[in-house]
Amino acid sequence: MSGIVNSAPIGVENLVYAVLTDEATITYGTPELISPAINVKISPKSNSDTLYADNRAVETVSSMGEVDVEIEIQDLPLEVQAVLLGHTLDATSKVMSYEADDIAPYVAIGFKIKKANGKYRYVWLLKGKFSEPEEEHSTQEDKTKFQTPKLKGTFLTRADGKWKYTADEDSGFTGGATWFTNVYAPVA
Repeated sequence: MSGIVNSAPIGVENLVYAVLTDEATITYGTPELISPAINVKISPKSNSDTLYADNRAVETVSSMGEVDVEIEIQDLPLEVQAVLLGHTLDATSKVMSYEADDIAPYVAIGFKIKKANGKYRYVWLLKGKFSEPEEEHSTQEDKTKFQTPKLKGTFLTRADGKWKYTADEDSGFTGGATWFTNVYAPVA
């Protein structure tokens, strides 16, 4: 048994994005805050195939598919929507223009997960696009009901085969202070 103490996740915070500007050279823009995070759901899909021979299963292979990501946030500012969804926000009037042929860029998202022991797990998802969010608004009643936006995205494997980086302070990771300065890249 190792000396690592496991601790359950209790919260998510510091949800940021960075635009993937050049996949060939793995270049990203500067990470920017999306909004305070409420929930991050990551659902990887994998495909499995089994080879049968001599009337029995003799081999199985699994391959990574796309990764569905859903983030729930406090707010979705127009400035962030413009970048994540490919819309145009007029700098003078501050009015957003939604065009039928707007194209969302590939982005990375990063966040940290607080654990019950006070340590953090750090995460970067490396290549994905978000789709237009559903909107639902209801009237205010005698009890406040917050209406928080959710963004759904599909993340993929980057050209170099990577799709995610994760690090735990529990395991001795000490780079938390610079984790959100840039999208993580191993030192060559």
